[in-house]
Formats: sequence, C-alpha cells, structure tokens
Amino acid sequence: MRLDPDWLVPDWRVPGLGAVMTTRRGGTSAAPFASMNLQPGADDPGAVAANQALLEEAIGARPVYLEQVHGDRVVRLTLAEAAPASAPPIADAAVTTEPGLACTVRVADCLPVLFAAPGARGVAAAHAGWRGLAAGVLERTVAALCEAAGCEPRELQAWLGASIGPARFQVGADVLHAFGAAPSAPGARFVPDQTGRWLADLPGLARDRLRAAGVGSIGGGGWCTVDDSDRFFSFRRDHITGRMAALVWIDAERRH
Repeated sequence: MRLDPDWLVPDWRVPGLGAVMTTRRGGTSAAPFASMNLQPGADDPGAVAANQALLEEAIGARPVYLEQVHGDRVVRLTLAEAAPASAPPIADAAVTTEPGLACTVRVADCLPVLFAAPGARGVAAAHAGWRGLAAGVLERTVAALCEAAGCEPRELQAWLGASIGPARFQVGADVLHAFGAAPSAPGARFVPDQTGRWLADLPGLARDRLRAAGVGSIGGGGWCTVDDSDRFFSFRRDHITGRMAALVWIDAERRH
C-alpha cells in the first residue's frame, strides 16, 4: 500500500486486512473539489477517474462504489457480481468475504463505519447518515457480516470515520422523532441550542447502536468534517463540494 500520509487509518492491526478513509488531499481535482474528490457529477470526469485510479493503486484492491440512498440496504459483494462494468449496487452498506474487493462508502458529513471480522474472514462498510442510522443500517450490517464471516457481534471491530461533529449538526424535531426522542426530553445525544433546534451527536448515536448490537470493539469518530475545511469535504458547510471515501478490504494475497 502507498497511502497518502494525511488519510485516516484504523488502528486495527489485523493481518491480511486493510482499511482507510481518504481526506481532501492527494488527488487531481481543482477547486471547489480540490483535490481528492471521488464522486462523479459536477467535477471534471477526467479528474474523478484519475482520483479513483490513484486510490485503487494506493490500496492494492478494487473499490466497489455504491449508489447510496440514505437507506438500510446491505449488499454482499462477490467477484462475479462486482465486475468493473457492473452498475453500482443500490445500497448504503456492503459486506464481503472476497479478497481484493474493497467495501466502499462515500461521504461529506455523513458517518462512515468500517467493520472487520476476526481473522480477516470478512469486512464491511456502512454509510450512516441520520436517516440510515435511524433505519437500522448499522444493525443490518453487523448481522450480515456475522452471517458471512461465521462470527458473533462481540468478535467484530468497528471504526467510525470523520463526519459532522456534535457541535455542528443542527437538526429539527423530525430527527429526534426518528430516534425515538421527544423534544421535551431529548436525551444525551440531542442538546437544545439557542434557535429552538437541537445539536445531534451523530457518532455518539452510532456508538449507542453498535453497543446495543453487541459489537465488541468500537473506535474512531473524533473528527469533524465541518470544522476542518482544509482536510475534509463538507456538504453542510460548502454545498458544492466533493466526496471522500472510507474503504475496507481483505488483501488479495489471501486468495492463494
């Protein structure tokens, strides 16, 4: 691997497994997508393709991108179903036991969560915005990975990447209701602000759900995408912006 030194790497130390979250740095895109934008759309298609090629070369595995819809669907990736010419799966999480495929989610404020099963028997990545999180995307990912890897939730490691932080995520009553909280008693993860709305702790809500699902080890989650404009894309801050990626994979050498 030849990862950019600015990218975020979980401290898992699992032989045969790789994981990373990109930042803005290390790519070819011009402003406002500078520089490691991995999302096609308004950016120059050639720059995005170059960035995706740089990422694939850096990790030594093939990223499998999803068409993310802020839902709770989890797909299992296989070499046959994840051919380069295939249409992106419509889902917000992916699981694989196949070496050489990188479960990949793209974000610019939503929370990426990466998972590793013991012995590098399986990996997973989930895109957890508030809608997907409230719908159960993390619980479904845990169940799918445990089934695929033949393990228990307590044996899993989970890592939370960079997302909008608890001091920046202003929400309305609809978000409280989605998590079963009441405006009159919002609980520890929703703090009233001076505008009549609430500040939501997205990483904290994810940790609560992962613990309730029985996940044994939970790390990361200490970066705010909104606060650090030099390092992270943020849709809420900039509106027109790029996307970072969080990826986890089993080394291709484990096929042999």
